[in-house]
Amino acid sequence: DRANMFPLIQRCCFHTPFKLQKSTTPRLLLYGKNKTTWSSLGLHLQRDVCPLSRSPGLNPASVYATKLQAFHTSHPSFKKKTAKESETKDVGVLQQSMKSLKDSPKPALYLSLAGLIPFVSVPLSMAIQGTYHPELAFAQITYGAVTVSFLGGMRWGFALPEDSPAKPDWLNLANSTVPPLLAWQALLFKDITHGAIMLVMALGVALHYDVSLLPAYPRWFKVLRVVGTVVMVLSLLATAMLKTISQEQLSNSRNKWQN
Repeated sequence: DRANMFPLIQRCCFHTPFKLQKSTTPRLLLYGKNKTTWSSLGLHLQRDVCPLSRSPGLNPASVYATKLQAFHTSHPSFKKKTAKESETKDVGVLQQSMKSLKDSPKPALYLSLAGLIPFVSVPLSMAIQGTYHPELAFAQITYGAVTVSFLGGMRWGFALPEDSPAKPDWLNLANSTVPPLLAWQALLFKDITHGAIMLVMALGVALHYDVSLLPAYPRWFKVLRVVGTVVMVLSLLATAMLKTISQEQLSNSRNKWQN
């Protein structure tokens, strides 16, 4: 009876060919007597039922497998940008930034540019004279510490009004005290190079706060902050480089006199 029922169940449920029924029925009766029968039965099923993946009776599984295969073998939709496209995008961003800089209020633009004069004048005057002046370098570090403290305090002024999008919470008010603390540390260094590096870090922290953490600032202010920070950082690094060059020249001259 079992031998007669199994082909009937296969024909009704799985729609397998008669060749499969005839070849697998005797082996099924021997299951339990020979441990290798089930493995050979599985091999026959895997070999003979392969055409069933295209059978209309297994539409859900076959469609799902087809979609899954198409998903993994489809071409990626994200293509790498060519050099011309990236260059065009960079030019567009630069043009928008310059337009935003021109659209900024004149008092804010002119006062910000005037505030950069002490930074630029120190390394420029030393480069023209060809001599490093420690007093001018320390004056630049002091002015940079005052500027960083001012940039940190602006966060308080932005968060205190009632209609401000920034709340006067611990995060906003505590972050505004980080740049002044770094500026104070820069004044404690005896070496001007260490003080300049500390101010560069403080300027980077203040710029990150204004550009990334406070999106409510207008675009012209963010562009102005980026330009001002770049000029201040380059001026401080130029002073530190002039100090290093002056020390090397002094050591070389001493070595010549000793020889």
